[in-house]
Amino acid sequence: MGVDDKFENKAEDLGGRAKETVGDVTGDDQLKAEGATDQLKAKTKDVGESVKDLGASVKDKFSK
Repeated sequence: MGVDDKFENKAEDLGGRAKETVGDVTGDDQLKAEGATDQLKAKTKDVGESVKDLGASVKDKFSK
């Protein structure tokens, strides 16, 4: 996983947390749901990148 990917995913996660908090404080259920969705997207991307990294690692071990 590249540093850029980690940074973008973390920024999306933090943005989602902020949206969710603002939605909770203001009673805006739609904004709160958007925030939760943004956090889920960021976590899904992190998992995908981790799987990709693991696959590359396994490939490297078998090609030696």
